[in-house]
Amino acid sequence: MSKKASDEYAGRAEGGAVSWQLGQIVEQLREARNEWRSNSGRSRELGGRELPSPQAIAEILDDLRSALFPMRLGPSDLREESEDFYVGHTLDRALNRLLGQVRLEIRHTARQLGKPGTDSEDQAIRIVRDFAAALPTIRRLLDSDVTAAYQGDPAARSVDEVLLCYPGILAVIHHRLAHHLYRAGLPLLARISAELAHSSTGIDIHPGAQIGESFFIDHGTGVVIGETAIIGNRVRIYQAVTLGAKRFTADETGLLHKGEPRHPIVEDDVVIYAGATILGRITIGAGSTIGGNVWLTRSVPADSSISQATSRSSGDCMG
Repeated sequence: MSKKASDEYAGRAEGGAVSWQLGQIVEQLREARNEWRSNSGRSRELGGRELPSPQAIAEILDDLRSALFPMRLGPSDLREESEDFYVGHTLDRALNRLLGQVRLEIRHTARQLGKPGTDSEDQAIRIVRDFAAALPTIRRLLDSDVTAAYQGDPAARSVDEVLLCYPGILAVIHHRLAHHLYRAGLPLLARISAELAHSSTGIDIHPGAQIGESFFIDHGTGVVIGETAIIGNRVRIYQAVTLGAKRFTADETGLLHKGEPRHPIVEDDVVIYAGATILGRITIGAGSTIGGNVWLTRSVPADSSISQATSRSSGDCMG
C-alpha cells in the first residue's frame, strides 16, 4: 500500500489534516433528525430553538437563594444595614430574567398546541408577579425545613450549618421554588430547576410532589420522590428512600397515561429510614415509622411500625 493510500486509510487527507467525512455525517444526522420529527409528530416545533435555558435558570436560582437567605447565601461582604437594598436589587434582576424564561416556555407550549400566535406577555407577567408575591410564604416554609433539620439531626451544631452544608436543604429550596412554577403551568422550567438540584445533591424530587412544612431529608443521596406524591407535615426521610409508582397505565397504543395519581401519600409525623422503597398510591398513616430497606406496596394505618419482618409477614416483598 502506498503512503498516500495508507494515510487516507487512516483518515488523513493530504497536508496532514484529518478527514472526518463530515459532509456525509452531517447529512446522516439531518436524516436522523427528520425521521425523529416525522415519527414523533414534532415537525410543528421547527422554527428556532426558543426554549428555556438551564444555564439561565441556574443563575436565577442562585439569585433567588441569595435573596431568600441574604446573610447566609448572599455575598460574603453583605452587611445587615444594606440587606434590604441587596434583596431588592437581586430580586429585580432574578425576576426580570425569570420573565424572559417564562415567555419562552409559554411560547413553546403554544407552538406545541398549534397556536404560535397566542399573546403570552400578560400571562407571563402575571405568573412572575404571583411567583414574587409567594416568596415570603416560601421563605417561611423553608425556615420550618431548616429548623426541622437542625432539631432532627444531633450532628447539626447550628441552623447556619444546616443551611450552608446540608444537601437536603438545597434540594428542598429548589423544590419549594420549582413547585410553585409547576403549579403555575410551567412544567419545563420547574423540571429544569429540580434537575439542577438533583445533579448536585443526588436527591430527585419531582416538582409536582406536594410537601408540607418542616420536611427533613437526612443525608439524602439516592432519595426519589415522584410527581404525584403527597407528603404531610414534619416528615423525615433518610438516604436512598423511594416514593415511587408501582405500575403505569397505558392507552390502546401503548402510550403511558400522564399525571394520574400513582405515588404514595405520606401523612404527618412519619419517619422513613434508609433504603425503604414505597410504591403505588398507598397511604402511610400519621405517626408511622418505616424501617430501613423495607419494600412496601400496601397502605398502613396511623402509628404503624413497619420493619422487614412485619413487611414479610404481611406479604410485601423484601428489600
